[in-house]
Amino acid sequence: MTKVTYKGLTFKPYITNERIAARINELGRQITEEYSGRNPLLLCVLNGAFPFAADLFRRIETDAEIAFIRFKSYDGMSSTGNVKQLMGLTENIEGRPVIVVEDIVDTGNTIVSLVADLKSKNPSEIKVATLLFKPESLQCDVCPDYVGFSIPPKFIIGFGLDLDGAARNLRDIYVLDEDED
Repeated sequence: MTKVTYKGLTFKPYITNERIAARINELGRQITEEYSGRNPLLLCVLNGAFPFAADLFRRIETDAEIAFIRFKSYDGMSSTGNVKQLMGLTENIEGRPVIVVEDIVDTGNTIVSLVADLKSKNPSEIKVATLLFKPESLQCDVCPDYVGFSIPPKFIIGFGLDLDGAARNLRDIYVLDEDED
């Protein structure tokens, strides 16, 4: 892995695709064991969670379904603090177990807003799976049920995470190189 540059910013390697894949395999096994015979609905939060959700979904070895919703809470490199729903849920989740799949839980604002909305639709349970979790950045009382990696409050790109739409397709995760001038 070598450094990459987007929008004039340099990012250095942080988490390899191999480590990501190994961790997703572990999460897939855990969800398979916990949801065997229960047909959970994985609810992928677009756009960033798409690569994680696709890989996780393929590693779940029990009946499961997937659906998509879209929110926006970032502008550039920081959370705006406002959560805007761009595409809502169309599936009936009443009485079903739901696993919300996020790319990152940072401030927690998006996930708190989403879970509150989902609860009004009476699922049997709601759990949260996130590839990345920044506990030091939380502004809400949130504790994801399935966490790929806990990371410090640094800006990252790759594997679905972007900088103004760029870098989502990187196979690895990169962190802003703060040593660069």
